Amino acid sequence: MTARWPDRLPSHDRFDYSPITRRPDYRWPNGAGLAVYLGFNLEHFAFGDGLGARIGPPSPEPDVLNHGWREYGNRVGAWRCLELFDSLGLPTGALINTALYDHCPELLRAVQLRGDELIGHGHSNAERQGDYSEAGERTLLERCRDRITGESGITPAGWLSPWISESAVTPDLLVETGYTYTLNWCHDDQPTRMRTRSGKSLWAVPYPQELNDIPMIIARQMDAKDFATMVIDNFDEMREQARTQPLVMGVALHPYIVGQPYRLRHLRRALEVLAAARDRGDIWFTTPGAIVAHVDSLESQTRAQGPVQA
Repeated sequence: MTARWPDRLPSHDRFDYSPITRRPDYRWPNGAGLAVYLGFNLEHFAFGDGLGARIGPPSPEPDVLNHGWREYGNRVGAWRCLELFDSLGLPTGALINTALYDHCPELLRAVQLRGDELIGHGHSNAERQGDYSEAGERTLLERCRDRITGESGITPAGWLSPWISESAVTPDLLVETGYTYTLNWCHDDQPTRMRTRSGKSLWAVPYPQELNDIPMIIARQMDAKDFATMVIDNFDEMREQARTQPLVMGVALHPYIVGQPYRLRHLRRALEVLAAARDRGDIWFTTPGAIVAHVDSLESQTRAQGPVQA
């Protein structure tokens, strides 16, 4: 049989191909070339049902071992992480399940009092967003937006889907429900504008799937000291690359993983390196929302010369 090749493979058509070597140059605040942020995932899981990362083999529900391990993050690990962030003066982009407002509102109040950015992350990570109907997905986005706004007085600008799970219309729905950026896509080292059906664009801010404790420590069984070294190595290399063009480096953390004492010890080593570079003025330590605000302001200033990002 003769193979039949399509003229063009199916595409999302959300953005065009653009090589990193052919982008307009700009700088982050204070002339920095590298913007760094922490994505601090605060999550809640249904007991006896649904999805969740596992430290041990799955058991018949209720899976007490794995549920209890994840809950350690909210009861202990997140608080130890916040102590570490406070000691180094580091902000975070807090990715929050709104179910935590019912389960442990003290934790979300503590994050808000730190001045961290509050970013929508679904209601619970026991579910995948891509399993919803379009109407159900719109309701999820609206309810999470309204809950965060009602509890904090701050309307979230950003969104990270539980399990990075999207439907074909997620970017469209995000814009239509008032979000201005997504962290779901890991395709670039710079913010990218995505097309949506309304004609209004949605920013995609780089979110790491490599500098991320779940795929590295849980899926690939990387040791905590190696994960910390990986963060430092990635930072050193990106800082060199950022001498010639602006880049974004995120570090994704989950407190039930890195909040374990022996892992926190190694995370401390990595974050001390980042904080020292911040103190020297080598980098801009920030949040995803501030990154979007900055590139938005640059586009408004240079609109006559074309957009910052193709």
